[in-house]
Amino acid sequence: MGKEHRLLALLVCLVLGTGLAAAVLGASRAAGPRHASVAGAYVDIRGVPLDPQTPPPAGPGASSGSVTVDCGRNEEGHWNEDNLVVSPGLRAGAHHTHAYVGNLSTDALSTDASLAAATTSCAGGDRSTYYWPVLRRVDRPGSGAHEHSAGHGNTGEILPETSVTVEFRGSPVSKVVPMPRFLRAMTGDAVAYTAGTGADVRARWGCSGFPGRATTDYPRCPAGSLVTRTLVFPSCWNGLDTNAPDHRAHLLFPSSRGVCPQGTFPVPELRLSLSYAVAPGVPIALDSFPEQRHSPRTDHAMFVDVMTDGQMDAIVTCLNEGRECRT
Repeated sequence: MGKEHRLLALLVCLVLGTGLAAAVLGASRAAGPRHASVAGAYVDIRGVPLDPQTPPPAGPGASSGSVTVDCGRNEEGHWNEDNLVVSPGLRAGAHHTHAYVGNLSTDALSTDASLAAATTSCAGGDRSTYYWPVLRRVDRPGSGAHEHSAGHGNTGEILPETSVTVEFRGSPVSKVVPMPRFLRAMTGDAVAYTAGTGADVRARWGCSGFPGRATTDYPRCPAGSLVTRTLVFPSCWNGLDTNAPDHRAHLLFPSSRGVCPQGTFPVPELRLSLSYAVAPGVPIALDSFPEQRHSPRTDHAMFVDVMTDGQMDAIVTCLNEGRECRT
C-alpha cells in the first residue's frame, strides 16, 4: 500500500503542477509580452561635458555647402520590421521596428525598380529611403500596429518624431563627387552591446538647447527640451560598389581631419537629426535585437540613394559651390 500511496501522491503533484504552470502561462499571455530590461544608464545632459573635438576648418578646396531635404517626419506611419540594406528579401529580418521617411514603399522585398517607381514623402521628389529604429515610451503599453514588434521584447508606445532633418554636407578638404544611384549605406552598430568593441558605434544622443553635448547613454533633458538623436553616415566611397558583403567596406568614414582613406573619394555626407518630446523622468528604450537589451549605444540608421542623376548633381553642385540649399 505504501508504494501505491506514493504513486498516487506523485500523480496528484503532477496534475497540480501542470495546472499551475498552465495558469501562470495563461496569465502571462493575457498580460502580453513584457519589455526586456534596458542596458545603459541615463545621464543628465547638464553634466555631459562639451565635446572637445571641433570640426576641421574648411580648406581652400572645401565643399562647404549644405542641402536640407524636406521629407516630413513620418506622418504616414511607415513602419516595419524589415531591413532592406542588411537583410533584403527577409520579412521581419530586423527583429525590431524601423521608422522611415522618403520612399513610401520600402520593405524587405523592395527592388531598385520598385523604389524608383514609388511615391515619396520628400517634397522635392527624392525617392531615397531613410530609416532608423523607433524609440519607445516603455511606461505605456503599445496598442497600435508595430507596437508589439514580433514578440522580440520591443514593446511600448512608439514615440513620434517631433522633427526629422535630412541634411547633406560636403568635405572640409575637397570637392565631392556624386553618389551612385541605389547606393546602400549604414551607420552605427546594431550589435554594439555584445560586440566587445566600440569601433562602429556612432550613437549621438542629446537634448535641444545644449549644443556640443552628446552622449552614448540615454539623456535626461530638462522640461521644454527635446531628446535628440544625430546619425552621421560615412562619406568616402570606393568608386566601385553600391553595397559590400559587410555593408560597410564600400563606404568609409573620413579621418578626424576630413581626409578620405586611400582609394576612396568624398561623396555628400548624410546626416539625420531626430527629435522627440519626452517629459523629464519618462523611461525610454530604443528598439533592438533581444540580446542587445535596448542599449542606446546600438543606435543606427540606413539609407538607399534613389535620387535621379539630376537630383544628385544638384546636391553636389550646391555643396561644391558653398551654398545653403533646400529641396
